[in-house]
Amino acid sequence: MKRISLVLLVFMVLCACKDSRPVGSDVLVSVEGQVLKRSDVVRLIPKGVSSADSLLLAENFMKRWVKDLLVYEVASRNLGTEKAEVDKLVEEYRRSLIRYRYEERLVEEKLREDILESDKLSYYEENQKHFILDKNLIKGLFLKIPVDAPGLSDVKKWYRSTDLASLEKIEKYSVQNAAVYEYFYDKWVDFDEVMENIPVHVSNPNTFLRSNKFVEVADSSFCYLLNIKEYLPSGEVEPYEYASPYILELLVNRRKVEYLRNFEDELYNDAIRNGGVKFHSEP
Repeated sequence: MKRISLVLLVFMVLCACKDSRPVGSDVLVSVEGQVLKRSDVVRLIPKGVSSADSLLLAENFMKRWVKDLLVYEVASRNLGTEKAEVDKLVEEYRRSLIRYRYEERLVEEKLREDILESDKLSYYEENQKHFILDKNLIKGLFLKIPVDAPGLSDVKKWYRSTDLASLEKIEKYSVQNAAVYEYFYDKWVDFDEVMENIPVHVSNPNTFLRSNKFVEVADSSFCYLLNIKEYLPSGEVEPYEYASPYILELLVNRRKVEYLRNFEDELYNDAIRNGGVKFHSEP
């Protein structure tokens, strides 16, 4: 407590030197008119931290906050003309960031919704040579279950079936017992990403997929069950549903430049017509 009391005493002195006005009960310290509130510090303390660690974290944060502001004030007073250059760069960055954020929102709200499914499908059909898989895709389901879980032998039967009754049993079972349950019968996923969760080394994915419809592996802790309903080997054309999100982004980016250029031109022409822009001399 001595350390934190000492820090708070220093903060009180700083407050008295910098500002003679009464300080709110939530304010811990003020420097050159800038205030640090108790609530701001409390939000930075992780939950579950001991009282001693909380005090230490609060002390370190407050010290860092005060030091940063003091150094900033000294730097601001002594940079001279360089400070004006920094201020200019900051303002340019601020304007650029605001513009970027707004343009991204415009694209999201206006442009993305204008791209039809037929637009994406047409692009896909006309450019299939650009959609050749460099990975293996699968559809199926994956389960990771503790080896001591009850009814594991039943699950080993259910996961091999694709009928609705078996899937319902797996879903109900997984809520209570499975560490991982991933259902992807209805979408293509990266085979390598799935296999990262299974302790099996696959040196030749294409050969493995041709000869394995079911994967059943166990270690000392878990049983891993994979049903490969369908697969597409690398070198094949990407299925449209897998390529669709990429095509959307591609079409958005292609139209983005023209869309934003037209947006700028409309703003410019409207401002000229409305008198918002006035030219006072020839360039």
